[in-house]
Amino acid sequence: MPVTRQQLFQTLADLGIETETIDHPAVFTVAESDKVEISLPGAHTKNLFLKDDKGALFLVIANTETRVDLKALSKRLGAGRFSFGKPELLMESLGVTPGSVTAFATINDTGNRVKIIFDEALMAAPSVNCHPLENTATTNIARDGLLRFIRSTGHEPQVMVLTAS
Repeated sequence: MPVTRQQLFQTLADLGIETETIDHPAVFTVAESDKVEISLPGAHTKNLFLKDDKGALFLVIANTETRVDLKALSKRLGAGRFSFGKPELLMESLGVTPGSVTAFATINDTGNRVKIIFDEALMAAPSVNCHPLENTATTNIARDGLLRFIRSTGHEPQVMVLTAS
């Protein structure tokens, strides 16, 4: 069973990581989330669950304003051609549904199948806003706290430029 929102918050508390969460109507896209007023500081994220043609899985966590160049990113990573992962694979590997993809979902990837890629522009912000495993809330977390959480799940995130260069 995937970790629940409450279990996630308990894990963060156990790690001594402070967060602030605001509930809101469900949002499934960045465009929808732009219409929801969320009074949290920090950068907002968009998340891309990708699979390359070699079968490798990637979670790309970017600033909502970053235009991700998938072709350039696959070259930088030495990956094959990217496609978006199917909902069944997303649930199997990260324990979330489309619309709820989040950096926090690494907690469900106990087999470390998914490589975590952060947008360099996103990591310039002191805090980041992510869904807490469901798209009916947004959680603000300090950038360093988020990186510490990701590492606690056994993942070593990569921070990269995601635009064409």
